[in-house]
Amino acid sequence: MSRRMGWRLLAIFLSFGLIAAACGGDSTEAGDDGGDGGDGGGDVAVSLITKDSTNAFFVAMQEGAKEKAEELGIDITIGSGKEEGDDQGQIDLIEQAIAQGQDGILITPMSVNVNDAIQKARDAGLYVIALDTPTDPPDVVDITFATDNCKAGEAIGQWAAGKLNGEKAVIARLVIFDDRVVSVDYCRDNGFLKGMGIDIGDLTVMGDEPEAGQYTGGAGGDYEWVCLEATGANEEGGRTGMETCLSINPDINVVYTINEPTAFGAAAALEAAGKVVGEDVIVVSVDGGLAGVTAVQDGSIQATSQQYPLRMASLGVEAINTIATGGDAPANTSDDGTFFDTGVALCTDDPMDTVTVADQEDSQYCIDNAWG
Repeated sequence: MSRRMGWRLLAIFLSFGLIAAACGGDSTEAGDDGGDGGDGGGDVAVSLITKDSTNAFFVAMQEGAKEKAEELGIDITIGSGKEEGDDQGQIDLIEQAIAQGQDGILITPMSVNVNDAIQKARDAGLYVIALDTPTDPPDVVDITFATDNCKAGEAIGQWAAGKLNGEKAVIARLVIFDDRVVSVDYCRDNGFLKGMGIDIGDLTVMGDEPEAGQYTGGAGGDYEWVCLEATGANEEGGRTGMETCLSINPDINVVYTINEPTAFGAAAALEAAGKVVGEDVIVVSVDGGLAGVTAVQDGSIQATSQQYPLRMASLGVEAINTIATGGDAPANTSDDGTFFDTGVALCTDDPMDTVTVADQEDSQYCIDNAWG
């Protein structure tokens, strides 16, 4: 029996169980986990499971998935964790998709703690696509549709090195977590260091590189990194993290931030400390949401790497529909052949010829192509 035929038979058997259970209630109703009942009324069913439903990046992803599902006539269930770090919320939604006999899952995986649930879904015949955040290890899912987060980080590092033009780099690093391993976290952070020309240790470990030394990007120069602060990838965390970093060393002149909400908080703390962002200190980030690239235009962020969540989700829904209706699975397109690359651009109004890993676009271009 082919794997595809096995999947369909399993879905049929599960559907009989759901019919019997339906007398007790609607199996697709939203729960406290943020689930949204299926739309579209088609024969193909898919779940999109994001990290939360408040971050504009994930909201845009949800919108892209809904639009494509409506276009293709697919049943789609939208759900998320309650907040960044809610592993159990994602696990519950994965198990719900399995119980409903869905064809596939799109997920922005919270951490390695959801790996077992993803494997359970694949064992049940669901095709699982990671969006934005690669799993660790990558083969936990069938394929990943994502920005090259290492390249996104590397681009802002190359830009920062060029902007410094040989000046000593005194660096603050504002990441997501300090209590779990998340690929988007270590890849962006270590990518930034690589772009600066700082020797990194293990790509999957943050903070194992020397605290001081030489960076070789741009004109090259001395560096020291002052802090590696977990922020939860939100504005409040960015503010408190930046305050902590400034209390260690008030002479910070380069701030790496995991995303733009974190950058907004960091900029507020810097300004409260009397720093002029863009002159005394440069702030770089990743995401490319509308608020973020508008901040590039007004000068509170100097450079950010733009990614495309609507494209990720739309292509993911389309891929699962193709597979469920007898078509071929998608192939990896990234430079290293490990994932499907959905693209990245560096947004800045002060381009540097040191940036080689991504195209540089001005803030207006990025505003015109922004999500959120």
